[in-house]
Amino acid sequence: MYAGAAIAVGLFGHATPAGVAWLRCLGAAVVLLAWRRPGRAAWRGRRLALAIAFGVVTAGMNVLFYEAIARLPLGTVVAMEFIGPVLVAAFGSRSLRDVLAVVLVACGVGAIADVQLAGSLAGVVFALGAAAAWAGYIVLGKRVASSEGSGIDSLAIGFAAATVVLSPLAVGTGEVWSSPRMLLLGVGVGVLSTVVPYALDQVVLRRLGQARFAVLLALLPVTAGVMGFVLLAQVPSWPEALGTLAVVGGVALRSRDEAVRPVPEPPG
Repeated sequence: MYAGAAIAVGLFGHATPAGVAWLRCLGAAVVLLAWRRPGRAAWRGRRLALAIAFGVVTAGMNVLFYEAIARLPLGTVVAMEFIGPVLVAAFGSRSLRDVLAVVLVACGVGAIADVQLAGSLAGVVFALGAAAAWAGYIVLGKRVASSEGSGIDSLAIGFAAATVVLSPLAVGTGEVWSSPRMLLLGVGVGVLSTVVPYALDQVVLRRLGQARFAVLLALLPVTAGVMGFVLLAQVPSWPEALGTLAVVGGVALRSRDEAVRPVPEPPG
């Protein structure tokens, strides 16, 4: 996911952040539809409505995320964005160990963020908007994964719908269409940052409760920090490094819980 984000940052000089996010959505929709070819049942009724809502919320989260990383370091944005999963995990917590894990993760994420509001207030606003959308992604994603049929098919339909809904953002992609290399990179961002991780999310969400899933997502700020260091030369501070250890500790504490009984895969 964050290897794709690092590539996206390189495209910001040729397209707007929102335009790059739309290209990501388009690339993901094309690849997912070609791969899954959802049947007629997936295009009707409640299942279609849920898929569209999920796709639009997820694509909106990506737009807000890209606007944020255009203004703030990648690791900082992901840490702030993680407020959404932390809230989902907190509302789903039942035991003292759950609460301790969420607190430890929240403290770690706060240390990683090390936000300077004076640096880019707009970046902070976009990151917080992405956090709210991420919470929506988890809640809707669990419903999609648990619904009848394939969650990945619904993912394909959702991104197709989101590509149409957010099509005005394509105005910011003009220069990309004149370069096959940049267009290929845009599609690559869709595959790396959407097709692979979100399809895996659907597999995991069928087997875990949304609260436990939300805590496991705490590994993402760690990954983002590593990618920011390796690919973008964004060196973490000591508080960020300590925050990373706190996040890993919180995930380990929460992961000791008994696993939720897997949801059976649909026949066929």
